[in-house]
Amino acid sequence: MNNFSAVILAAGSGKRMRSSLPKVMHNLSGKPLIKWVMEAVSVLKPDNLVLVVRRDAGIVKEFLSGSSVKIVYQEEQLGSGHAVMQAEKVLKDYKGDILVINADVPLIKSSTLLSLVKNNRETGASVTLLAAEFENPFGYGRIVENNGFVEKIVEEKDATPSEKRIKKINSGVYCFDENLWRALLKLKPDNAKKEYYITDTIAVLGELGKKISSVIVKDGYEVKGINNRLELSESESLLKKKKIKELSDKGVTIVDINNVYISYDAKIGVDSIIYPGVFIDTGVSIGKSCIIKGNSYIKNSKISDASTILYSYIDSAVIGREVKIGPFSHIRQDSVLKKNVKIGNFSEIKKAVISRNSKISHLSYIGDASVGEEVNIGAGTITCNYDGIGKHKTVIGARSFIGSNVNFVAPVKIGRGVLIAAGSTITRDVPSGKLAVARARQELRDRER
Repeated sequence: MNNFSAVILAAGSGKRMRSSLPKVMHNLSGKPLIKWVMEAVSVLKPDNLVLVVRRDAGIVKEFLSGSSVKIVYQEEQLGSGHAVMQAEKVLKDYKGDILVINADVPLIKSSTLLSLVKNNRETGASVTLLAAEFENPFGYGRIVENNGFVEKIVEEKDATPSEKRIKKINSGVYCFDENLWRALLKLKPDNAKKEYYITDTIAVLGELGKKISSVIVKDGYEVKGINNRLELSESESLLKKKKIKELSDKGVTIVDINNVYISYDAKIGVDSIIYPGVFIDTGVSIGKSCIIKGNSYIKNSKISDASTILYSYIDSAVIGREVKIGPFSHIRQDSVLKKNVKIGNFSEIKKAVISRNSKISHLSYIGDASVGEEVNIGAGTITCNYDGIGKHKTVIGARSFIGSNVNFVAPVKIGRGVLIAAGSTITRDVPSGKLAVARARQELRDRER
């Protein structure tokens, strides 16, 4: 959609967050609040996307670097109306509609914003505000209407008893036409804080004889602003609850919905079971009929059908079909485990490809390695991949058997069908079909008395 621009207000100090980090940079499901709002707006492809930020918000500016966003600064914190005034530097000659939204409403949907812009055009209103209906509207500004159009917004402290019974509230999201700048010029800081409020533009436009319309958001959670850490946590819980319902409706079993974390973007296949204590972070895809159990943590990883994860940590890995991991395994970045691989307790895999039907049962570290099919790696095996300067690769051929407590000093290549004796330290390549023994000969001597 075009012929509209968007202004995102991100200059608030966020004092109630009790943090050195700007409020809009606090994460919700691994993504800064400001990014949630920017993504919702960007889907609609506005002609201009303007962010109003504080001059000293370096981390916000750094986050926005490289984007097509236009940044303007609010030098003094003089209210929401004053913040929007700063965008006039960029949009003064712009003739389309202007969407105004705070950066602390991360759950807003693109479709909701689209309905706001469309309504402003279809009704010929000078401003359409996004409203919600709450059973308990205490604390919110009430929307007073006349003949289907907004007459005014009354704040809680100023509302009459009848106005307090109104359930329709103002969310603080607006779509203005070009009369916005005219209305802003008439704002006055006639309040206890001596600030310019964007809500006052409603009355100004009404006095100018302009139409003021509203759109009711279907789900009130969309306009839930985040002002403190408790509200951030509540929004996290809300996202999780919605995700669990979505997955349950698609045939995923969540054993204990109150004792699991599943990110908003998780994909999980039918008949998979998620047990208590599991933490599924962002960027995770899990196939059908998988079992994820016991305080496992998974992030940025793909797990294929019929795999089982027990009490393990997986980050940025690709897991094939019918793989068994754990308990207490650590699968690190750029690891690929192919079909029917088994990684046992207290083993670590890093930047390694483990081929079909291979087993690394316990207490081993396999890093910067390529392991062929049907390889058995015994307990305590280590690929010594780091020489203090760089990383080096270990290659182990198919159907080799690696005894316990073996050290591979990389770079080293082991052929197919090789047997490595337990306790060996391998420093040279081993040809296919050979037995390698690299340890001191056992000697028996009389004990001194």
